[in-house]
Amino acid sequence: MFVANNFLRLGVLSALVGMTLGVWMGANQDFVLRPVHAHINLLGFASMMLFGLFYRVFPAAGRGWLPMAHFALSVLGFLILMPSLTLMLLQKPLFLPAMIASEIMLVLSMLLFVIIVFMATMKKDQAVAQ
Repeated sequence: MFVANNFLRLGVLSALVGMTLGVWMGANQDFVLRPVHAHINLLGFASMMLFGLFYRVFPAAGRGWLPMAHFALSVLGFLILMPSLTLMLLQKPLFLPAMIASEIMLVLSMLLFVIIVFMATMKKDQAVAQ
């Protein structure tokens, strides 16, 4: 349950950060960072919560190196993308190569998740058919 629990924990923390950023933007009437707000809520909250819930429903899918690689790429990509995107939107593209690398990491993490989901659901379908 390591992967499931950590995805769930990061998901709710992301929701808190995303909501706080949204409140700050509204209070200051400054919406330059709305793409960061959207990415925190979608990649951080929605995706990580869904990953965690999937691993709860299919606990066997959370074992081994593949889910650990999925977790590492997801978290690392997310943690690099958010500040990189923020700086880009603030006209300080210091970390553009890091932002591109983080986007690649996030796509690779989703590719791993696709593989994990297919492997887990194919096993379940086979078990149900018997």
